[in-house]
Amino acid sequence: MTERRSFLFRGNPDLLDALRRWADDELRSVNGQLEFILRHALRDSGRLPKKADEGPGTTDQVET
Repeated sequence: MTERRSFLFRGNPDLLDALRRWADDELRSVNGQLEFILRHALRDSGRLPKKADEGPGTTDQVET
């Protein structure tokens, strides 16, 4: 099992409300949505090690 670490995120209330709505739309928690967004950004920029892109919580595909 992959180790999970926590960190504190502080953000503008409007940004957090928008993030919460987006997460709700995609049936994710806010934490799951942040991880989804960060994983995609890191992958797209070539900064995510292949190993970090495997394991639980990496099924990022959403049916449309």
